[in-house]
Amino acid sequence: LTDSPEILEILQNWVPRVSPYFDKEHYMYAGHQIVIQESIEHFGAVVWPGALALSQYLESNQEQFNLKDKKVLEIGAGTGLVSIVACILGAYVTATDLPEVLDNLSYNISRNTQNMNMHKPEVRKLVWGEGLNEDFPVSTYHYDFILATDVVYHHTALDSLLATMVYFCKPGTVLLWANKFRFSTDYEFLEKISNIFNTTILAEFPESNVKLLKATAREN
Repeated sequence: LTDSPEILEILQNWVPRVSPYFDKEHYMYAGHQIVIQESIEHFGAVVWPGALALSQYLESNQEQFNLKDKKVLEIGAGTGLVSIVACILGAYVTATDLPEVLDNLSYNISRNTQNMNMHKPEVRKLVWGEGLNEDFPVSTYHYDFILATDVVYHHTALDSLLATMVYFCKPGTVLLWANKFRFSTDYEFLEKISNIFNTTILAEFPESNVKLLKATAREN
């Protein structure tokens, strides 16, 4: 964690919505307008700052992180914004989240990618730490990138989340995790990740308290 991170701010690159209702947000990434339907019923159905930060970073650093034709897994995909951006950038994307979030996630991904000449994203259920070997057997599933945004907050599934990251982050895989740091638990999770993976803070967004980390598996 000794490298100096890039200090950035989240650009206001979304279009103000005309509708007064809390339903749709319009964003611009990689030359495409992305329309995201949010829901106040679930934490996972709202766009959080980490998703904006990672989307912006992927768009701006395509030479460093070239997603074209790469296999990308997003865990805790929420509204699907990051998965949609990764798809626009040419990745084979699998977007995952809890069952109650999948309808809205599928809707957003479908409406934003249906008319584009790109790899069609897949939406799948993934409960952290549960059924990983059955649903995503190592012999079949290997990902070039694991993406995660604002998956760490005040909840009880942090050990399961860490186990899920360890399961999917094999040698050769890059984990990119962006998170708004609010609680001591966030920093404790950062410490745990740093103890397991080779970890670098790529960027910080001080106004939003977001840190963006890159992690890779340590060679035995």
